[in-house]
Amino acid sequence: MGTNFILDLAKRRKTVRRFSSTQVNLKDVLVALETACQAPSGANSQPWRFVVITNSQIKGKIREICERIEREFYSKVNGELREWLLARGFSWKKPFLEEAPVLVLILSETKAPYSTESVWLAIGYILLALEELNLGTVTYTPSNAKGVLDEVDVPDGFRLEAILPIGVSTDEKSKEPRLSLDEVTYMNSWGRSVSTL
Repeated sequence: MGTNFILDLAKRRKTVRRFSSTQVNLKDVLVALETACQAPSGANSQPWRFVVITNSQIKGKIREICERIEREFYSKVNGELREWLLARGFSWKKPFLEEAPVLVLILSETKAPYSTESVWLAIGYILLALEELNLGTVTYTPSNAKGVLDEVDVPDGFRLEAILPIGVSTDEKSKEPRLSLDEVTYMNSWGRSVSTL
């Protein structure tokens, strides 16, 4: 395969949970959101809505709400998932929600057809746009979003799909390994590798 700009961006992009205090140009964030608006959606409903947050008090309150929810989650999780989380250094603490210069709450309109699927397609567009702009993020979703939605006055009929903390990465952690195309793709029937082409 030849050089492919989108593939190169996707290979470079990684999850970021640590951010520098460098301010982000809000116009760059808006370009990423405008990119998201070009995503396909069920019945062209375009069910995505975005709340951009730069206010430090609101970010602090969102962190407080999310950490309260996460503490509850971590107190109940057991087995392989618990081991996996602990081995990677994950905990209920979510400092990135306050440290990132910008938070974007990504919402879906619940009455729209295929709203969750459509919004997650748009999120994929955002992730690649942010990578092109040399900005990092993590797709974070609290298990209970009511308090977050109330904090920013989101009306009924919308679901929080993800919170994107956006900023300049200081996260030195490597990108998690990816399965190869051969491991996940079959030709004409299950188990028939595309590598034979």
